[in-house]
Amino acid sequence: MSLSLRRALAALALTAATLVATPQAASAAAAEVDGEISVPCWIHTYTPDADWYFPATTSPKALVYLQHGFSRSNNNVADLAREYQAAGFLVFAPTLPSADIYGCTVNNLGNNTVFLKSVAGWIGTATDPNGALAKSYAAAARAAGRSGSTLPASYVLAGHSAGGEAVTYLADSLRTAYPSAFAGLKYVQLLDPVKSIFGSNMATGLAGIAGTGLPIRTISSPPYLANSNASGTVQLTTDLDRDFLGVRLTTGSHCDAEGSSTNVLCTLTAGTSKAANVAALQTLAVNWTADAVDGVTTATYYPGGAYYQSLLTGGTIVTLSGN
Repeated sequence: MSLSLRRALAALALTAATLVATPQAASAAAAEVDGEISVPCWIHTYTPDADWYFPATTSPKALVYLQHGFSRSNNNVADLAREYQAAGFLVFAPTLPSADIYGCTVNNLGNNTVFLKSVAGWIGTATDPNGALAKSYAAAARAAGRSGSTLPASYVLAGHSAGGEAVTYLADSLRTAYPSAFAGLKYVQLLDPVKSIFGSNMATGLAGIAGTGLPIRTISSPPYLANSNASGTVQLTTDLDRDFLGVRLTTGSHCDAEGSSTNVLCTLTAGTSKAANVAALQTLAVNWTADAVDGVTTATYYPGGAYYQSLLTGGTIVTLSGN
């Protein structure tokens, strides 16, 4: 074999070895799937609608459970879901009832705690292939062309309005009933949370979270009728003694978290959102979530950082902290 041929073969082998040793980041087309999920309700089993948002990667950062508020549906949080999706998160957005004779509701109309504990079981049993969340995901993954993929091991709970109260309670339910799943819970993002007029779900959830290192923050609007005078935000800042608990949008609307997927049912009673407020909410919510999952602090999105200070000095936000 000639010297030139040996050199050519060696170069080819080196190139092949380099390709094997340096895998490319796996990518896929982003996809949205309209699915469903089962959940026990009293002696019945409900199958509420559940939307899945697959990012353009086969290795999502984490699963974001995104919960709508009272009298709303998963369609109303689609805009925010797509922002999380674009940032590399897998998003799960179910529709939960707001009125139900058995008390199986997102808001507390008397006692929805049994129902919410069943909902917490979605994440609590996520590693069980026969669990409701895993089965819903598998069906959605097939529809999205992601068959064989698995749910991320890290989770985030995000909730708007009454959904903010609900995810706070869900977080504590995971802590008490599913400690291994709670270990994978990285962050709780509240979006102008509202307490139910009955029960103490938010207080219970916050009391459980208080003794842990679980990050929880809110992006809220000023107190007014639409958010029950900022009842959830007041509960948060009263119950948790932490230096930084999020922000209030000084001219915010209760509809801000819904962005372009809101409708007249929200804006008629809560006011039309300003584009600058929606942009700030989405930017902070997504980047705080990414940091919590990655275990880092990207300074620009926190007090003292360039982006945060631009919102602060521009009068878009004020900082919220615990008492």
